[in-house]
Amino acid sequence: MFKLKLNNSYYINNGLNNMNKSNVIILILFLFIFSSCKKESDFSKIDQGIILQYISQNNLNAQSTSSGLHYVINDPGNGDTPNVNSTVTVAYKGTLTDGTIFDQSDLSGATFPLSNVIQGWQEGIPLFNEGGSGILLIPSALGYGTQTVNSIPSNSVLIFEVTLIRVN
Repeated sequence: MFKLKLNNSYYINNGLNNMNKSNVIILILFLFIFSSCKKESDFSKIDQGIILQYISQNNLNAQSTSSGLHYVINDPGNGDTPNVNSTVTVAYKGTLTDGTIFDQSDLSGATFPLSNVIQGWQEGIPLFNEGGSGILLIPSALGYGTQTVNSIPSNSVLIFEVTLIRVN
């Protein structure tokens, strides 16, 4: 208990009730934040396992980046190299790890700014030069994360066969 003098009046407060309410609120926030971080970490480990299993089952010679993106370069290409600010034309087929096709371009490709696509493409497409082709194996955190997008379930690993046709 404490006394507080304010404007010549004394206020007596038993700080225990306010302290308990504050502690409970802080504890709830801490648990929420901690559990959210743990889930993201769990999905990273789960995604890593799924990607490694896919690589093994499909006899791929994949490399990885520090973000968890895995990639296979079938042909590095010999033209310009894009960056995240480039507009590119890419022929692609996107599948889930079970082979379900969720999106694909025609052979002439689709043109778009790399800044407008998922992080896995922003990081992966610049690994190829113009004319290059390969596979991007994208963990969910670099794809759509916890969002369900059209036929793509939340927390999905995405597989893209890509050919970088042009850096515009």
